[in-house]
Amino acid sequence: MVPRLLVIAGSDSSGGAGIQADIKTAQAFGVYAQTAITAVTVQNTLGVTDTHIVPPAIVREQIIACLSDIGADAIKTGMLGSAEMVEMVAQTLIEHAPGIPLVVDPVMVAKGGSKLLDDAAVESLKKRLLSLATLITPNLPEAEVLTGIYPESEHRIRNAAMVFKMLGVESVLFKGGHGEGATVRDMLWSAGEFVLFEVSRQDTRHTHGTGCTLATAIACGLAQERTLLDAVGRAHLFLQNAIRTAPGLGRGHGPLNHKA
Repeated sequence: MVPRLLVIAGSDSSGGAGIQADIKTAQAFGVYAQTAITAVTVQNTLGVTDTHIVPPAIVREQIIACLSDIGADAIKTGMLGSAEMVEMVAQTLIEHAPGIPLVVDPVMVAKGGSKLLDDAAVESLKKRLLSLATLITPNLPEAEVLTGIYPESEHRIRNAAMVFKMLGVESVLFKGGHGEGATVRDMLWSAGEFVLFEVSRQDTRHTHGTGCTLATAIACGLAQERTLLDAVGRAHLFLQNAIRTAPGLGRGHGPLNHKA
């Protein structure tokens, strides 16, 4: 059977991030993608200019429609937008998706700087959704919002991991793209162990949708029954190739090459 992925996230009109990037990534890995769209955004490579949040009841029905028919081997969440949406997604997954691997990308700010998750939603995320996740994939600023610690060093990463553990989180991929220096360091914490993924920083503005792409690539690996470590390692390589071969579109943060 073809591996099946359900993505619960927002739509990006420019096609570089969100649901559009998720579908492209899933296709690259031979995984069948279904979607529950949480928000419609007006955006391009220069930034987000408007957002329309889909009523949570409609998103719930999308989720149930997908799970009750085609089903899913993994689930990924992206932009959720509101506390009500977070609460609904958590409850719906508890009721209809027990045991299905879940990757939570805690999307808070768009590449151009627009805020995509309010403070109440952050609290709901911490209390209701994170503990359901097989893996969460925060960048450094998102990890700081969730733990109060900016994990810029190994010591701080270890401290942040302990806060996540207190929140019921089993595994975290700390994404180092916001860090300084010529090397990007992503750190996977899982089962009490730390695994470092290092790569030379690419000098490019074409990084739109990197977080969505990475989280979805990992979810595809879990849908294909790969181990978490294997899924993260393969996704990390895929993302670097997608950045390196980006088509160079747009006047701002351009999209990636999902056929890499």
